[in-house]
Amino acid sequence: MTDVIEKPKENAVEALSRSVPAIHGAATGKDKYVWCQTPRVDPPKRQVAERVADFGETYRVFDAETAMAQASRCVQCAMPFCVIGCAIGNHIPEWLNLVAEGKFLEAAASSCSTSNMPEICSRICPQERLCEGMCALNERTDPIPIGAIEQFVNDYALNHALAHARPVRPNGRKVAVVGSGPAGLSCADELAKLGYAVTVFESQSRAGGLLVHGIPSFKLPKDIVARRVALIQKRGVTLRTGVTVGREVALENLLQDFNAVFLGMGAQKAKPLDIPGADLAGVYQALPFLIEKNLGPAANRPPVAVEDRRVAVLGGGDSAMDCLRTAIRCRAREARCLYRRDLANMPGSHKEYKNAIEEGAQFSFLTNPVELIANDAGQVKEVRCERMELGEPDTHGRRKPRPVPNSEFTVTADVVLVAYGFDPVIFPPENDLSRIRVNEWGGMVVDENLMTSVARVFAGGDQVRGANLAGFAVRDGRQAAQAIHAFLSQSK
Repeated sequence: MTDVIEKPKENAVEALSRSVPAIHGAATGKDKYVWCQTPRVDPPKRQVAERVADFGETYRVFDAETAMAQASRCVQCAMPFCVIGCAIGNHIPEWLNLVAEGKFLEAAASSCSTSNMPEICSRICPQERLCEGMCALNERTDPIPIGAIEQFVNDYALNHALAHARPVRPNGRKVAVVGSGPAGLSCADELAKLGYAVTVFESQSRAGGLLVHGIPSFKLPKDIVARRVALIQKRGVTLRTGVTVGREVALENLLQDFNAVFLGMGAQKAKPLDIPGADLAGVYQALPFLIEKNLGPAANRPPVAVEDRRVAVLGGGDSAMDCLRTAIRCRAREARCLYRRDLANMPGSHKEYKNAIEEGAQFSFLTNPVELIANDAGQVKEVRCERMELGEPDTHGRRKPRPVPNSEFTVTADVVLVAYGFDPVIFPPENDLSRIRVNEWGGMVVDENLMTSVARVFAGGDQVRGANLAGFAVRDGRQAAQAIHAFLSQSK
């Protein structure tokens, strides 16, 4: 889909040309106002009727001509706010310049120099809140589609078998990485580049963490993650799936067998639904529902049936958007989001919100569930709600919702999916991971080098931060790898 924008008037062009440096690199020798003469183009989307019939990827990849034209809109400003806005700190202007010149392999190399999974982050990061939201062009026109260009150039390199990974000379040291999500895989990849013998322990049968188990294929196809895992294995990383550290293997055993340990298990403890009726039949947590629809039913529980049923999704984050769009693909009669704040204060990606609306999802904002009501068989049949209004901002700057007196109403629901987010898992006393110091909400406490309270044990990603963006997990994994390398180099 192409967004047509009006060309700025001449005085606006002159104003911007005074506020930013002269365009160089990609625009050298060209019209220096290419940023306004070329409208922003978003990656094309599959038609709604086609995409709701399967779990195929929603967006198509740019072709080379479009990627070059869009990259040429970059003004190469002296203070690249897009880099500041990027969770990883990618060298965005550098590789945009290279893409504009048609140097796709050089651009991919630049992208990979700061990120271990750019083809993944470009698909799932909320660019509208990060790099694109900080783009200098927002002052006058639409920002550069940074995420779509990043996806194009990295897919190009990978699809042409031009991304190579091979083992380097071993340095004689071993590191265990626990968890194969973005933090764990990035840490393992960086350590392998430094010559470490790395073993990744993953409790599930497939590597990738929530990239595979929690994110639907219409956002992130599973083969994209599998390809990245295979590249990391080619670098010499050993992957052990179906092994839960703290149960089958103790942390103490890892410390005996390895020189250091990195913990990147993520945050997978669902926030509870603390209202009457939360334990009714037909009420499910978001993650098990998404895992089932991603990978198939679990052997130890019946499938969640939503076909021809009214589905209510509680929450307004990315998991809620994933549940809505998944329920629609599973032929739900209705998929409705109940969220206690308004659209402006909803934490989920607004791009995903628009996709959900296109596909038929419904949204009830300023709506707070207070009770689930059962039918005679003990199955949920309604959600009793109260209207909300927004008061003063909280500590994060979001306006706090408060109930409107005498405003209760009900919403019919045959299935309720709870998508209130996730916290780090708190380990029981018999698990030796419990000796690691945690904060009041269960996040592991680390120092400036990401080392925990247990010597030689490092941690990062959601296990430390709480549920957050994949980009921050990648950054933590990379930082931890460098910290581990520095620590072990000093202890020779």
